[in-house]
Amino acid sequence: MLLKFDLNGKSQSVDVPEDMPLLWVLRDTLQLKGTKFGCGKGLCGACTVHLDGNAIRSCSIPVSQVQNKKVVTIEGLGQGQLHAVQQAWIEEGVPQCGYCQPGFMMATADLLQRIPNPTDADIDDNITNICRCGTYYRMRKAIHKAAQLNQKA
Repeated sequence: MLLKFDLNGKSQSVDVPEDMPLLWVLRDTLQLKGTKFGCGKGLCGACTVHLDGNAIRSCSIPVSQVQNKKVVTIEGLGQGQLHAVQQAWIEEGVPQCGYCQPGFMMATADLLQRIPNPTDADIDDNITNICRCGTYYRMRKAIHKAAQLNQKA
């Protein structure tokens, strides 16, 4: 089935089965490797992308659900420059292995759109991704740093 959607600000068409998970369309069909496979059940958040401005788990969304919608991946988050979240992740030295970090950054960008200056409780309630390396303390610092960077912009 031919599906059309906006991907990182550009019109995109793919001819794939309509029930194929968006994650595999992004990774295997479109070769955007920043979105990661974690659990395949929508639980860990490694595959988080934005769909019409909201964070979703792309492993559990059939590509047919993105027809005529806007998808943003980690590759498009900063629109050609570092997003405040990406900058904060660098400044705070967040990643250890780094595998899950694109999903965390996408979830954080969504959180900061909804709650520009989140408390620790807001972070705990809204960032439900899982990190095997346990870099949660550094991520929390980076989320607060990104909020500050957004306020300066």
